[in-house]
This record gives sequence, structure tokens and C-alpha cells, in this order.
Amino acid sequence: MPIENVVLQWVLSIGVIASLAATVYYSLRYRRSADLKTRGLLSARMNIVMGIMLILLALIQMLLFTGSTIRVIVGAVFLLLGLFNLFAGLRNHSVYRSLK
Repeated sequence: MPIENVVLQWVLSIGVIASLAATVYYSLRYRRSADLKTRGLLSARMNIVMGIMLILLALIQMLLFTGSTIRVIVGAVFLLLGLFNLFAGLRNHSVYRSLK
């Protein structure tokens, strides 16, 4: 395995683990919060981080393994779900930030 693949594997793996930890953190804070604006902001941040995690998982599927049809389809589904979560989270975050 070339050194570039090893470095890419480590970077993507650390990114997935960090985004997973951030998702759990925002999820726990969301469940414990009583204020509606705070809950909305935390939910939006959780969606953003979850979208990043799904995009990273899609990159792992597409870049690190040989290209079988199933891997490409799973990677494409993860990529689309990740992009949807990312953009929905960014939109919701801007809406909740503008609330007084």
C-alpha cells in the first residue's frame, strides 16, 4: 500500500472519529437544553457535523477501496445524504441565529 493511501486513510479515519464525537456531543447538549433557540442551534450543528461525517465515509468508500458497483452506489448514497444534511444544517443554523 503506497504511503499516500496510508496517510489518506489516517486523515479520513481521524475526521470520521472527530465528527462522530462532535455529533454525540451536540446530541447530548440538544437533549438537555430547554431553550428552543438553543435546541435549534444545537440540532443544526449536529446536522452539519453528521453531514461532514457522511461525506467522509463516502470518500473512504470511493477512494480507499477498489471500485465495485456496490461500493460506488453506497458511497454515492452516503455522499448525497451527507450533502443534504450539511446544507440543511447550514440553512437551519442561519435561521436560528437570526431569531431574537
